[in-house]
Amino acid sequence: MRNQGEFRDRDTNRARELRNAATPAGPFYADFLCRELMLIVELDGFSHDVQPERDIYRDRYLVEHGYRVLHFTNAEVLGNVEGVATAIIRALADWPTPNPSRKREGGI
Repeated sequence: MRNQGEFRDRDTNRARELRNAATPAGPFYADFLCRELMLIVELDGFSHDVQPERDIYRDRYLVEHGYRVLHFTNAEVLGNVEGVATAIIRALADWPTPNPSRKREGGI
């Protein structure tokens, strides 16, 4: 069992293989992904300023496939990580869970 704090080298060859053989529903890489909540958090830096139309297309595609996408600038994360975490928590509270529990959704 691997220690949570233990560093592991990235398998860039495997990442390259996966990128080149992406499934039709997986042509994009997310900065952070929680599959259970169908949530993607994107950190927008310089590359997002260069091709904003690509971001619009990507977000639309991901939403159509059931994902929720949140964007934060690198400056927000570096300068106000607590605020970013709070914004994520608030956004999650406003969305129904993908596997709603009867108790949370008002059922028995």
